[in-house]
Amino acid sequence: MARTVLFHELGGPEVMRVEDVAVGEPGPGEIRIRVDAFGLNRAEALFREGRYIDPVKSFPGKLGYEAAGVVEAVGEGVDGFEVGDAISTVPAFSQNDYGIYAEQAIVPAHAVLHRPEYVSAIDGAAVWMPYVTAYGGLVEVGRMRPGDTVVLNAASSSVGLAALQVAERTGATAIALTRGESKKEALLKHGAAHVVVTDTEDMVERVRELTDGRGAEFVFDAVAGPGVLDLMKVVAADGMLIEYGMLSGQPTPFPGFDLGMPPVNMRTFTMRETSHDPERMRRAAAYVNSGLRTGAFRPVVDRTFELAEIVEAHRHMAANNQVGKIVVTVDR
Repeated sequence: MARTVLFHELGGPEVMRVEDVAVGEPGPGEIRIRVDAFGLNRAEALFREGRYIDPVKSFPGKLGYEAAGVVEAVGEGVDGFEVGDAISTVPAFSQNDYGIYAEQAIVPAHAVLHRPEYVSAIDGAAVWMPYVTAYGGLVEVGRMRPGDTVVLNAASSSVGLAALQVAERTGATAIALTRGESKKEALLKHGAAHVVVTDTEDMVERVRELTDGRGAEFVFDAVAGPGVLDLMKVVAADGMLIEYGMLSGQPTPFPGFDLGMPPVNMRTFTMRETSHDPERMRRAAAYVNSGLRTGAFRPVVDRTFELAEIVEAHRHMAANNQVGKIVVTVDR
């Protein structure tokens, strides 16, 4: 039996329960892992609330994509993994089928990556969703180049901080947006070239000033909603507004017509474009591991919780005060 986080109805953090569950043996194409730590993602909260793009199909529901641990058993047809291998998992499955908020979990082998010895379990649970999202959206899809400028909102999130580092490694200039002054120093410390405090500064005017009127080649938007109108105002000609999140929860208009049909692009992006494409995922893993090995990528962990504190961990995520990744450790 393994302690496992389940929920039997949709709702807030309080619907989650830690229960004893028989895990069993992995089937064909599957791996059973000992979970040492796992990272929290907004997608998991949305799934629990019934607001995710992949809705809950049955109860009890499981949660979680991003674990770090050790291989315990390998199913039929799985090559390249052995019992005892240190691993991390990536979001390449539906939470309707698998979940990693647990002491032990069965996951599909295609969602498992070897974890290098220089990456701890806590860092290994804080890496893949943020860095692959930032790499996939800005480098793989956007083709970001040295000399480009990228504007980021939700910049203190784990994806935002990863995007700051991806931009820095690429030779691009990152402009971070934050509502208040409290996170400004942290954003500068973690790679922002400039920080615009939107409560006290005119975002459009300030970004245009910082780019000598050119605008930014990329805007990486986690919020969506009506704010896309102002964001598109700062996209350079032939630039791209990339929608990778929907934190606002509001309808998102296409602002091109209101702005006189400027020559800019607007597209959605999710990590699935990378994690469900083996060749793209191979390139992403090589890119991220290279950054970790050289120190160019430095996972930022805001706070750790224990498995029994999963409700408190989700409440902390909902408060939106964190800088970096929230990680849950599994204490045996």
